[in-house]
Amino acid sequence: MEGRRVVGLAARDKSGVLSPYSYNLRKTGPEDVVLKVLYCGADHTDLHQMRNEIHNTNYPLVPGHEIVGEVLELGSEAKKFKVGDKVGVGCIIGSCGECSFCKSNMEQYCHKKILTINDTDIDGSPTRGGFSSAMVVHQKFVVRIPEKLAPEQAAPLLCGGVTAYSPLKQFNRSDKVISAGILGLGGVGHMGAKIAKAMGHNVTVISSSDKKREEALKHLGADAFLVSSNTAEMAEAANTLDYILDTVPAYHPLGPYLSLLKPDGRLIIVGAVPQPLQVDAVDLILGKKSISGSFIGSMEETQEILEFWAEKGLTTMIEIVKMDYVNEAFERMERNDVRYRFVLDVAGSVLES
Repeated sequence: MEGRRVVGLAARDKSGVLSPYSYNLRKTGPEDVVLKVLYCGADHTDLHQMRNEIHNTNYPLVPGHEIVGEVLELGSEAKKFKVGDKVGVGCIIGSCGECSFCKSNMEQYCHKKILTINDTDIDGSPTRGGFSSAMVVHQKFVVRIPEKLAPEQAAPLLCGGVTAYSPLKQFNRSDKVISAGILGLGGVGHMGAKIAKAMGHNVTVISSSDKKREEALKHLGADAFLVSSNTAEMAEAANTLDYILDTVPAYHPLGPYLSLLKPDGRLIIVGAVPQPLQVDAVDLILGKKSISGSFIGSMEETQEILEFWAEKGLTTMIEIVKMDYVNEAFERMERNDVRYRFVLDVAGSVLES
């Protein structure tokens, strides 16, 4: 027997245009949480999926993987939450639970993980995200929103925030001052800059133009700002950074940024770039530098970033919009015309199928 009828927004073809769509939730299992969606962040990965730019999209696609909701119902064995709790759901809603990754709190790397959107749920139905009025999710893949954290503020942390936090936490509480580079000042980048500063790092924001200099230095608290197209600035900053968090979701050359790293420095790629990136091996070998990747974060780390954000009194820079504005919001996102993350007010919108 299928679950309740819900209404959401779906892309139906490669145009990526979203329009109303109604469907049934899967049947609630014993350890499931049924949640009413309150807010949902709009992420660049949603746009890639909507346009079939990665992972072969199955249409109709209901996007949204930065979901904040309120618990409506609980399965008979779901003891982690109670009705009325504010909760969050991020990029994955399932994994095998038995592999080495799952047993090491790294279930985001499980080969059998179930993605929140554009995947197959445990009952064989398509997974559908938070651009909808309600969801059913296993309690293991639901996190608690701290009381001190406003729900709309929490939404971007469930993907963008934990994507920055997971690779950066290895540098937390270091016994030396860490020189950090944040490449790209968008949704993930602005949170990465705030996380790095809160960890006590000396933060340099790297951008392709001078437009965001004041924003980075005055509003995000960065210690320095570097324009990547300014060859003199780049040359002066060579060999000064311990790591660079690369958040750019579009094709870009890696060589210029590798030159900024100290020996043993690391370029950490978290932006989902649709095209292959290229690197000159000499840039790595002669500088003893490395490139690594990081995919979102574990459920444990997702809870950690929420607590970290609340404890440090940090704020996400968001623009809250209604669901009927979503197509225009994605167009603006593509133009980098948002500071720095759209959050959809799902519960406050009128959704009609």
